[in-house]
Amino acid sequence: LETTLSPQAEVFEALQQLHMTVFSQSVSPCGKFLAAGNNYGQIAIFSLSAALSSEAKEESKKPMVTFHAHDGPVYSMVSTDRHLLSAGDGEVKGWLWAEILKKGCKELWRRQPPYRTSLEVPEINALLLIPKENSLILAGGDCQLHSMDLETGTFTRALRGHTDYIHCLALRERSPEVLSGGEDGAVRLWDLRTAKEVQTIEVYKHEECSRPHNGRWIGCLATDSDWMVCGGGPALTLWHLRSSTPTTVFPIRAPQKHVTFYQDLILSAGQGCYVNHWQLSGELKAQVPGSSPGLLSLSLNQQPAAPECKVLTAAGNSCRVDVFTNLGYRAFSLSF
Repeated sequence: LETTLSPQAEVFEALQQLHMTVFSQSVSPCGKFLAAGNNYGQIAIFSLSAALSSEAKEESKKPMVTFHAHDGPVYSMVSTDRHLLSAGDGEVKGWLWAEILKKGCKELWRRQPPYRTSLEVPEINALLLIPKENSLILAGGDCQLHSMDLETGTFTRALRGHTDYIHCLALRERSPEVLSGGEDGAVRLWDLRTAKEVQTIEVYKHEECSRPHNGRWIGCLATDSDWMVCGGGPALTLWHLRSSTPTTVFPIRAPQKHVTFYQDLILSAGQGCYVNHWQLSGELKAQVPGSSPGLLSLSLNQQPAAPECKVLTAAGNSCRVDVFTNLGYRAFSLSF
C-alpha cells in the first residue's frame, strides 16, 4: 500500500532535499553499489549496475535502501572487502555490505576514539584504511590521528602534532606513511612504524601557494609515491615530497575540497560545479560541469569485479550524486 504524506510532511521532505549536502561516498567491494552519506545522518545505497543498464528507468536512479546511520552528518565512509565503515560526530560504525543490501540494516559495531574528556564529541572528518596492517586511521575535530585495529576494534595509538582540526588523510603505500592536512595549514607526514611525525610542509608559508584571503586550511590531499597534491585555502599545488618542493601551482581560484590522481591526470573539485581535469604540468585539460553548486567528494569506481560499473561519481551541495561514465561528461544523476 502506498502511504500518502500529509502536506506538512511533504513540505518538510522538500526542504530536506533542498538543503541536503552529500559529504561522503563509498563503492561496495563488488563494485555494483554506491553508498552516499548526507548531512542528516542518512546513508543511501544506489545500484550502479541497475542505473547503468540499458533498461534503466527513473526508479533505478533512486536509492534501493536508505537508513539512518548517525545522529549528525556522515562525514566519511570507506569499504573493506566485507564492511562499510561510516563516521560521524565522535564515533565510527561498521556495517556488513551483505546485510545492507537486504534492507532492515543494523550496525555491526560502533567505536569511539579515546577522547581527552567525556564532554568532547569531535566530528570525524576522515577515514583511511591501511590494508597491510588491517587497521583504520580516523581524524577530525580533536586534532589527532587515531589508529584502530580492525580485527579487535581496539585503538592502538594516537598521533599528535596538529594544532587545529584535521580535514583529510592520504596513504603513501610503498612506505607505510600517512599524510594529514588540516585547519592549521600544515601537511604532516607520519611514519606508522614509529608513530612519529617525519616531515611537515606548511603550505601557506610558500609564496607561490599562499592565498591569505582564503585562509591557510588544507582541505584535500592525495599521494602518488614521491608526489603529493593538496589544496584548500592555499592554491592547489603538486609537491615533490622528498625535497618538500612545490613543482606545479594549478591556476584555479576556487578552494578545492577533493583531489585524486587518476592515470596521468589529477582530478579536483570544490567550490563551483566543475570536476577539473589537470595535467601534471598545470594545464587545465577539461572542466566538466556537474549538477551541484559545490562538490565535496569524488569517487572512482575501479573495482575489477565490475568493469561495466567503472564510473566517476561526484557529490556535494545537493541531494544528487553525478555519474560520469567517461570522464568527459555527466551521463546522469542519482538522487536521494
